[in-house]
Amino acid sequence: MVPLFLFQPVGDESQARVVELVGQKPEFDFKPRGHLELGEELGLVRQRHLAHISGHRSYYLRGAGARLQTALQNFALDTLQRRGFIPMVVPDMLKGAVFEGCGMQPKSYSSQVYSLDQARFPDLSLAGTGEVGVAGFFMDHAVNWKDLPVRTACSSTCYRAETDTGRETWGLYRVHHFNKVEMFGVTADETGEESSQLLEEFISLQKEIFSALELHYRVLDMPTQELGPPAHRKYDIEAWMPGRDSFGEISSGSNCTDYQSRRLNMVYEREDGSLQYAHTVNATACAIPRTIIAILETHQTKEGTVRVPRALQPYLGLEEIETPKYTPLKYIGPNQHSRPPRPAPKTR
Repeated sequence: MVPLFLFQPVGDESQARVVELVGQKPEFDFKPRGHLELGEELGLVRQRHLAHISGHRSYYLRGAGARLQTALQNFALDTLQRRGFIPMVVPDMLKGAVFEGCGMQPKSYSSQVYSLDQARFPDLSLAGTGEVGVAGFFMDHAVNWKDLPVRTACSSTCYRAETDTGRETWGLYRVHHFNKVEMFGVTADETGEESSQLLEEFISLQKEIFSALELHYRVLDMPTQELGPPAHRKYDIEAWMPGRDSFGEISSGSNCTDYQSRRLNMVYEREDGSLQYAHTVNATACAIPRTIIAILETHQTKEGTVRVPRALQPYLGLEEIETPKYTPLKYIGPNQHSRPPRPAPKTR
């Protein structure tokens, strides 16, 4: 179990407290490469020549890269289902009231949130996390106290504008769209400890998943300035990424107590029929692109292949990711120094 301190650190990100360090930093007898270089050579990732197709911070996954995404999603969902989580698929587009109830103002966070055409859809935005969609499911509803805590596992595509940062302009670390498996919990508030206990359970599940993927990671107790409006307590997990030669965030977990439930009218019904505001807890089970980064960079070999963690092998059907047998596509589009001649038109 993660040692939970009574009070979180005070201050900015630099004051984060390392509460646990898991695994060993991988050692190489060669210079480790970054995930984008590995991904391109193995035919897993394409991020070049997309400006005229899907714009900046987008990407394609192909071959074993696409299968790796599916494998991670299924592995995470299977892990959670065995623990009593109810799987859920949620809407990608949600109304402003749901965002606001979760602690985010879409119009105030335009650098992060994609809003649809205001002339046609004045109150719809694309969700940046499955948490918002799951919270909307419980909005204006009462859960029977016998069913608490309710544990939900949501697999969804997340959309983030990311226009306020010049960091991580290449690679999969900071992108406009990505798939994620999210944990969301609804608890009672009788003792005041129920949501704290569920957060601890969620963190233990995160650790189980990342340990099974054979990653080196650390658990951080995040300081006050990093919590955001809804969070009473927040923990991040950062994995070691050899290509970056540093830790990078791969998940987080927050206890929102009754912040969201009061705004979204999420309650539970006691045995005597009275209603009480619930507490909510959320945590990332697997953010696919960043987990792919950690896997590729951690398990790379001198030969340029990537060893597949044992837990993923049944899902991926591979023990090692190797260079595909098909020939890579040849770029013939704009912005070339010399372009091959176009095919001649057919004569009729």
